[in-house]
Amino acid sequence: MSAESTEHAISAEFDEDRDDTQNAADDSSQGAETGTGKSVSASRLEEEGDVAADYLEELLDIADIDGDIDIEVRNGRTYISIVAEEEAAGLDSLVGRDGEVLEALQELTRLAVLSATENRSRLVLDINGYRAERAGDLQKIAEDAVAAVKDSGEAVALAPMSAYERKIVHDAVADLGLVSESEGEGADRHIVVSAD
Repeated sequence: MSAESTEHAISAEFDEDRDDTQNAADDSSQGAETGTGKSVSASRLEEEGDVAADYLEELLDIADIDGDIDIEVRNGRTYISIVAEEEAAGLDSLVGRDGEVLEALQELTRLAVLSATENRSRLVLDINGYRAERAGDLQKIAEDAVAAVKDSGEAVALAPMSAYERKIVHDAVADLGLVSESEGEGADRHIVVSAD
């Protein structure tokens, strides 16, 4: 893969993350399809899972960190989890403060898959159950924002978060009967919850 095509793919990935509201609509309407309109085969998702697992296993070996890698394919995406049987401080360091290191590691893993397969990946990486725990926190944030909007009638702006986290909040707000939109650019991209 040429440097130019890699640069184009990285740019496309960042453009996708900027427009998470459209991604949420794409995810729910397309199921196991990509934004290109092509069906993602189970074998392709399994291949990207294998490539990602090999990349992450090598990284864990280099860092001398113990962890088991689980691969799951669901809803047209590959989900990779790294877990440890015992408390592993090394794995926690791969999550970082507020999941920042985890987000960076997920992007590097996506690039490794892109480099090996020439297909852009939307894989989701989780370490030590951080994303599952964070999903509960995000549900609570959405519930609190909805309650505040219903009490005051005023829109509520939330703190900036990643595209993946914004999608979880958008879905939660919609389930609670209100409206949410993403505003801002880059690291300042955040959700505003309103009654309409």
